[in-house]
Amino acid sequence: MDRVNAVREHPLYREYYERLEKLEEGRIFCRHQMPHLLDVARIAYIRNLEEGLGFPRDVIYTAAVLHDIGKSFQYEKKIPHEIAGTEIAEKILSGLPGEFSFTETEKRQILTAIKGHRRLREDAEPLERLLYESDKASRMCFACPAEKQCDWSKEKKNLEIKV
Repeated sequence: MDRVNAVREHPLYREYYERLEKLEEGRIFCRHQMPHLLDVARIAYIRNLEEGLGFPRDVIYTAAVLHDIGKSFQYEKKIPHEIAGTEIAEKILSGLPGEFSFTETEKRQILTAIKGHRRLREDAEPLERLLYESDKASRMCFACPAEKQCDWSKEKKNLEIKV
């Protein structure tokens, strides 16, 4: 998990993560901090094992830890966070020290998954689909005290336990 921690400790990651923490301070609806990111990672890794997809654990965790990193741009500038997040993630992944770097194939898979985590394309790549489905399964609308105030449609809400 050294590569995941290198991403989490990258100055650009810290900057945007801390910005998002401040923007979501006091938010009663879904938040996008480490508990959510790690829930997504753990669900994705379990499904990866169950389905025999063969993705390395640190590739899954890296995609999960990065998937909402552009959320502050959505709040502040109305730029979709999957678009902003893909750009930020590319800079982070390209700026890792050699011993923590990802292969070009891994980077492409991670970036494609981040870009596609909000709307599932018909021809989604395996990691993209895994991140999308795990992100949705991680939301516990069924136990959220703000569920009644949430403007998500009933179809979009996760009203039962899923893995």
